[in-house]
Amino acid sequence: MCTNLSSVIFLLFAVSSCLPFKALNSTTYIKAKDTFILGNNEHGRFYVKVTNTSKQEITLWQCPISGGKHSPFVLTGLSTAKINVEKNTSLKFENASSGQVAVKLKVKGDVGLSMGYKN
Repeated sequence: MCTNLSSVIFLLFAVSSCLPFKALNSTTYIKAKDTFILGNNEHGRFYVKVTNTSKQEITLWQCPISGGKHSPFVLTGLSTAKINVEKNTSLKFENASSGQVAVKLKVKGDVGLSMGYKN
């Protein structure tokens, strides 16, 4: 019984100590004429600091999981933007160029987000 209680206390401590650090850092590579989608699942609000480390521009769209897309944003090469994304809305990165692009992502808020590619 004491071992189970100790395990539960340790687990609660471990989980609660990580709560202030709810962030996701990633460098994502998007092939030419390809799309990367962040958050195409049910989730809360999140915030993304996006740095385009390539010379080509990319277009970002907010896409509610119920359908549609809005708020297009063109991120030029070698630039950074901060984007607030609503609950249950994905962020779509479209690479219309003929070369691969790389973006650095720092995500805060709800980080339980799906990630995938779509061409």
